[in-house]
Amino acid sequence: MMNHFPRRSGGSVVGWLWKHARGSLLIAMILAVFVSGLWVGGRGKSAPPREPREDVAGAEAPSFWTCSMHPQIRQPGPGRCPLCDMALIPVTAGAGDALGPRELRVSDHAAALMNIQVTPVRRQFVDARLRLVGKVAYDETRLAEITAWVGGRLDRLYVDYTGTTVRSGDHLAEIYSPDLLVGQRELIEAARTARSLPDSAGQVVRQNAELLLVAAREKLRLLGLASEQIEAIEERGQPADHVTLHAPVGGIVIDKPVKEGMYVETGTRIYTIADLSKVWVMLEAYEADLPWLHYGQDVEFTAQSHPGRTFHGRIAFIDPVLDDARRIVRLRVNVENVEGLLKPGMFVSAVVHARVARGGKVMSPDLAGKWISPMHPEIVKDSAGSCDICGMALVRAEELGYVSAQAVEEAPLVVPASAALVTGVRAVVYVKKQGEDGATYEGREIVLGPRAGDYYLVESGLEEGELVVTRGAFMLDAELQIQARPSMMSPEGGGAPGHQHGAAASRREVHPAPPEAFADQLAGMFQDYLAMSRALAGDDPAGAKGGGAALARKLHAADAASLDGAARGDWNELAIRLHDGAEGVAGAEELDAMRVSFGSLSAAMLETIARFPGRSLGPVHHLHCPMAFDDRGADWLSSDKAIANPYFGAEMLRCGEVKGTVIAAEGSP
Repeated sequence: MMNHFPRRSGGSVVGWLWKHARGSLLIAMILAVFVSGLWVGGRGKSAPPREPREDVAGAEAPSFWTCSMHPQIRQPGPGRCPLCDMALIPVTAGAGDALGPRELRVSDHAAALMNIQVTPVRRQFVDARLRLVGKVAYDETRLAEITAWVGGRLDRLYVDYTGTTVRSGDHLAEIYSPDLLVGQRELIEAARTARSLPDSAGQVVRQNAELLLVAAREKLRLLGLASEQIEAIEERGQPADHVTLHAPVGGIVIDKPVKEGMYVETGTRIYTIADLSKVWVMLEAYEADLPWLHYGQDVEFTAQSHPGRTFHGRIAFIDPVLDDARRIVRLRVNVENVEGLLKPGMFVSAVVHARVARGGKVMSPDLAGKWISPMHPEIVKDSAGSCDICGMALVRAEELGYVSAQAVEEAPLVVPASAALVTGVRAVVYVKKQGEDGATYEGREIVLGPRAGDYYLVESGLEEGELVVTRGAFMLDAELQIQARPSMMSPEGGGAPGHQHGAAASRREVHPAPPEAFADQLAGMFQDYLAMSRALAGDDPAGAKGGGAALARKLHAADAASLDGAARGDWNELAIRLHDGAEGVAGAEELDAMRVSFGSLSAAMLETIARFPGRSLGPVHHLHCPMAFDDRGADWLSSDKAIANPYFGAEMLRCGEVKGTVIAAEGSP
């Protein structure tokens, strides 16, 4: 249901008097007489179409005429809309005839209302901060399997439960083995024979006896007895019916598949021991994070069981195969664990800092010009050599993806991420050019490199020192769309004014329902958005500022790590637009400026909810006001179909219509 009110702009005298003389008794009387005259003189007739004003010196002729309710209607002259019979409104190109197809001239006052902010393009080193999650795992190179070297019966287990800490050489079990008994007797006989040889025995006889003794010792050694045990058997001269098994390494017993009294065969596993003085941390990285990850990088991480404590390790392995289902790559980090605080199975949250040099390569000053072990990243040397642990030849850091020592001084050209309007493979920025009667803003397609934190690396299209718009770029782009000129969503221009953005948005990918934690965060943001809408409809600037600030804080705290690669990239793009609009509302002082930013925020919120559907938001309705922003029209979202216009407040509170329902109520078909 559409509620019609006097128009705010154009040729309506009634609207002008209502706006500028409301509250004056004299003007009210004149207004009543004037309206009566119009009613008597024109009753039953349609009002003539508005003609372009020719009495204003220097007024520009309109480029075309359109309908505020149906912007797809474009006519060369005044008239009425063939769909709704509303009077058409003029659309002028302004100063566009003297400008390029992608340029707009904006007065200082309009720029202030739009809260446009610019930042110079710089050359500087930027940091990519990657947040990763993972788990602590055993160091596979420090796992030992204690197996039976000979068949027999386990008559006693000294270590009879898992989790026990053992040291190298500790006794583990006693085994009765006929093979060991025979081997002991052979050793005793060989030793007795070698000692009892007379002095007259020949050299050959002595050598044979010595060889038999050596063979008997070696047989027992191969059956698992230590040198000390073999020497004790020789000195004792009597075989032992049970032999003690000792731990070859120290660590934690993590598995014990046998019990006392069991018979085991050669090769049967008795214990598994893990040395936890060093552990692995297995992390998961998204496909888009791979440019910033390299072998040997330092990783810092925390564990919930040790709040306030930060641990460090180095990347020792990057899986060469991508998980095709989850679009992730697994990393392995080697970590010292001398204190034993890290236990396998613990969840960790990790952060990788990558300093980016020219060309998007990772820069690590402490590794520039160094030599690293390809198997043990903790081994770093100033010159070529071999690894102290495995003996492999060291390799240059440059071969592992790091920049050279000479490239450390080459800073890349960067632009703030909020300045780039990215859609598909295209990226557009708006460059400010100062003029005599206000600034000119040029939309320019550029080639971006990878994103590093809050910045994009610029491959081409910008020069150092140029001013790019970091807040308000979407408003400038929307103005070009309204004028059917080349813009981010319509690079060739043309199309129905005011509809390119929505059409483009409808072609964007709609992602599956997000994980519950992210859906809850999105629901909280939407509640702040609704609070802003109610405050603006109630002409409450303080309430609107509070809602904008709350939404901006939630956007800062939002964790999109649970989203998959495509959804995560789309969210990062939308989050910039949402944050731009929320901060615009929170930072403005006048209601008019707040409403301009709220319009941009609403467009981003509409696309966000359309692309990340979820019933946790409840019913969400799409509303439209055709008269907002000088008849250009604007949308907003509401949990209620009742019209409460945030763009006019009490002045025209019920102006608007319900365009549709974005998310239906729970249980709806």
